[in-house]
Amino acid sequence: MSKAFIAAVIQDSINCTGVAANKAAAELMDAIIKELKREGGFTLPSFGTFTVKKTKARKALNPRTGEPVKVKAGKTVRFKASPNLKKAV
Repeated sequence: MSKAFIAAVIQDSINCTGVAANKAAAELMDAIIKELKREGGFTLPSFGTFTVKKTKARKALNPRTGEPVKVKAGKTVRFKASPNLKKAV
């Protein structure tokens, strides 16, 4: 799924221009990112839950050379599907 796909769905569902649909899709993405930063997660009912998880620093291997590389601690976004979504798929 891409931003263009979301914009196309918005455009078809409310019969607006492509520019307005693109702006709405961008605003939606920005709102999701802001909510993840502020609250650390959010839930879309009947779809699933997005949460921010911290990752620890670790050692990994460079797949090309096989030499060890240090990976810094960071954050990642996890998704857990709702039971309704699991049934639908």
